[in-house]
Parts: sequence; C-alpha cells; structure tokens
Amino acid sequence: MKTSLILGVLLAAAIPAAQAAPPPEPAPAPAAQTRTCHLPGVEEALRCLKLPVVLEPGKPGTLALHVTIAPALRQGARPDPLFVLAGGPGQAGSDVLGLLSTAFKRVRPTRDIVFIDQRGTGLSGRLECKSNLDEDVKLTDDQVDAELKRCIAASKAPFAAYTTANAANDIEAVRRALGYGKINLWGGSYGTRLAQAYARAWPDSVRALVLDGVAAPDQVIPAGGRDGQAALDKLFEQCALDAPCRKAYPNLRADFAALVARLDAAPLKLNLPDPRTAQPVDTTMTSARLLDTARNMLYAPADARRLPFLVDSAARGRWQPFVARRNLAADFSAEGSPATLLHLAVVCAEDMPRFTPALVASDASPLTRALGQRMPGMCAAMNVPPVPYKEPTPIAAPALLLSGALDPVTPPHRAASAARFMPHAQSVTVTNVGHGVSQLGCAPRLLRTFLDQPGAKLDAACLEEIPPPTFQLGSAGPQP
Repeated sequence: MKTSLILGVLLAAAIPAAQAAPPPEPAPAPAAQTRTCHLPGVEEALRCLKLPVVLEPGKPGTLALHVTIAPALRQGARPDPLFVLAGGPGQAGSDVLGLLSTAFKRVRPTRDIVFIDQRGTGLSGRLECKSNLDEDVKLTDDQVDAELKRCIAASKAPFAAYTTANAANDIEAVRRALGYGKINLWGGSYGTRLAQAYARAWPDSVRALVLDGVAAPDQVIPAGGRDGQAALDKLFEQCALDAPCRKAYPNLRADFAALVARLDAAPLKLNLPDPRTAQPVDTTMTSARLLDTARNMLYAPADARRLPFLVDSAARGRWQPFVARRNLAADFSAEGSPATLLHLAVVCAEDMPRFTPALVASDASPLTRALGQRMPGMCAAMNVPPVPYKEPTPIAAPALLLSGALDPVTPPHRAASAARFMPHAQSVTVTNVGHGVSQLGCAPRLLRTFLDQPGAKLDAACLEEIPPPTFQLGSAGPQP
C-alpha cells in the first residue's frame, strides 16, 4: 500500500459479491503463448502471460493483465485448473505465490494453479500512492488524509473501470486465453466476493469453488464493527480463562478501555527509538491508531495473543512494543502490499452507497469508528459512480466454505449468509482459527480431496486438531 498510515484497516477486510454483466462471448481463440518467468517468493521458474483486456467496456483502451501459471507437477494433469483470487481488494495474485508451498501443495501435483493480478494490483497496472514510512509516522491523521487526497487528485486512472464486475470478466478472458474448459476457483477474503461474482456471471465456466474467509453478498466493508468487537471480546474472555494470562493481565479489558478513553480525550505525543533504526523519532498515538492496530492483530490468533502484552505495556507507559507493532501493520512500502487506490475504487463504488446512517448506527463499535468517519471524505475525492446492488442469484457449482471462529471480518455467520444462495455448499468452521484456513493443519489435503470429488461429503474433523496459540506473557515472547 506504500501509504503506511493512510488507510489503517481499510485494506484488511473482505467485501461482498457484486454481479458482473458479461460482455458478448468472443469467438474461440487458440491458447495464448506464455513465457518463462521468475517472481519473488518462488524459487522455481513459472509461466507468465501479459493479456490485453478491455479497460472500460464500450470504450477504446486496454490494460495489460498479468497472469502467473504454476504448471501441474505430474504428467497427465487434470484439465480443470485452480484459479487463485487474492484478497483486499488490492492484493495481487503475484503477492500470494507462497501459497504454492502451503495451501496448494497437495493440489498442484495434478492441477495447474493460475494466479491473476486483478486489474489495478501487482503487475496489472497497480494503482498506488508512494510514501515513506519514516515520514508518515510523524504525520497527524488529518495530514495523512490530505496526502492521500493529493495522490488521488494526481492520478490519471479511470477509477470507475476498476469494479468487481470488470475483474470477473477479466477472469473469463484469462480462462479463454489459456484454453481451459471449466475451472475451479479459490478465493480468500475479498477474493471470495470476486469468485462469487464470477460464478454468477459465468456459471458454465465454473466446476467448483473454495471460499476461505467468506464475504456475504450483502456485506459492507466499513460496517465491520460488530464482528471486530465480537473477536476482541472473545480474546479478552480467552485471556480470563487462561490462568497464566489472567495472572499476568488481571485488568486487561479495563486497561484497554482506559487507553482508548485517554486517547479519545487527547492524542499522545511520543518520542521513542525507532524500532527499525533505533534513532529517536517523534510520533503521535491516537485512539484510531490504537484501535486499528488491535483490529489488525485479531486477524491471526497467534498475533492476537500478543495483544494483551502490548496493552499492558502501554498502560504502564511503555509504548515501544505497541508502536513497533503498529508500524509493522502500517508499513506498506514492502513488496506485496495492497494497492490503495484500487481498494478505494472498489469500496467507494460498491460499498459506500449502502453505508447508510441506519447501518452506521446498528454497527457502532470503537474499532471501526474512525474508518466510518474517514471513508466519506476519501470517496468524495475518488468521485466514482455508484455500482447498484443486485440481489444475489443462486450459484449451482459445488462450494467449500471455510471460516475461522475467531475471524474479526468474515466470521462464520457471513459464510452462512453466502451459503443460502449455494445449494451445493459445504460449510466448515474451525475453532482456533482466525482469518484464513487453507494453509493450516490438514487443510491443504482437504482442498485436494474436495477438488477431486466436489460432490462428495468432506470429513473436515481433522481441522479441529489445530491448537490455540499461547499468550505472550513478557518481552521474551509467547510462553512455551
């Protein structure tokens, strides 16, 4: 995201499915020629393709879509590949190539794995704002927003072209270009929304879906307060039930509330050694920054169980650990960070029109308060036309829906809402998991089993063997 402090939690959630309007079906074409490529995160050579796609339907102009193909490892591979749709919106397929050695290690021997850099992400014309974390940590929230608005104004991109519907049409263009018949889809977080949009627009092209961290069709991204608060409350409860954690942090919930109240009253000016350079740096801690960091940590239980230590340290006046973790979450200068302007293009067009005062009131939570306050101004700067919401239609393809019980953004009730429109869906909830299941425990094997026989009942009991992480009780890290 390279805008570090600019969006906080904006890029960390899934959003719901929009329905694509398919263009006229083109005449069959021979499979496109790919080239050998080497990309970060994977040692082996892969195959890559630059595919021209229509930028704005009905208008001249194309965009070069980047596609990465990891060919099946065995001879006689199955004809139905697995297309991978990353999250965000703003994450690219080339950002998640590491999944080849984790989530897809059992699938790849017999199937090609195809990673698409969604338009506006990664190597497909990434829509981004350049930034310097060392400078951004010194800015106030208002200054950060002003920098982002300047970036938006300077961009020449036609933001209205970067919708979920157009991204779904791009997937179909890739399928045709590579000469595949029916395909399987794996979507994570926002990728589940895109997968549902594609399955509705091109039902005859879909063999099966695996949706991990499932976005409900009617989900509105800034309205995640209740889900986030439920995950935070669950963390507090787990600490209270864990004897070492309870002993170390007997007043955890009250300490957290007191920190929020203190920062609500006035931002805290801090002068700390920079966690990366050890040089003194001035920074400001606000309640929004504290809450954004806490919500970010809730995505992964192992990270969430460090939060009590950070809260306790801050309550004692030692802010260094919390600031270090916040900077880690805010440092989007690294490769693989989500594309800020693509994220805003999608959310402002597809979600904010449904972010009504009634929804704001019903979803009220400190965790997303700042997000809800900032988004209208950002979307006014983006100035994208609203995408009308359409009632979801059924998806006939078999689907495997994976949810973590501790997920702060796409908890199991979101999958249940999506499953109402999938008559052949199997839903699995994993007790000790947050946002993302596919890489953990026996999940890679289950993905292979499901894709080989998507119509068969899947026995996913082995996922309950994933243990809960331990709490961090001191500076040395989590307890053994």
